[in-house]
Amino acid sequence: MSRLSPGAVVRVRNDYPPGHIRTPVYLRGKQGVVERYFGAFENPERLAYNLTGPKKDLYKVRFRATDLWPDYQGSPKDVIEADIYDHWLETME
Repeated sequence: MSRLSPGAVVRVRNDYPPGHIRTPVYLRGKQGVVERYFGAFENPERLAYNLTGPKKDLYKVRFRATDLWPDYQGSPKDVIEADIYDHWLETME
């Protein structure tokens, strides 16, 4: 069972740890909405170093382009969807 459900409002952790990080820098600190739960998978941040560990839940998260780039000139309906692991997501309460 996953921690987050579709429709949950989340924020991507605003963190910059060293090493192989799969979460795009331009999404860190930004708010989005969970669109889908994919299941639990090996953590690619650990796999990059040939390490294993507990599986992590993976979600598709949707972001409005205007929230990512304040000077965005495209349609206000434009979105970006990204696959983000649970340990990078904070819930918005």
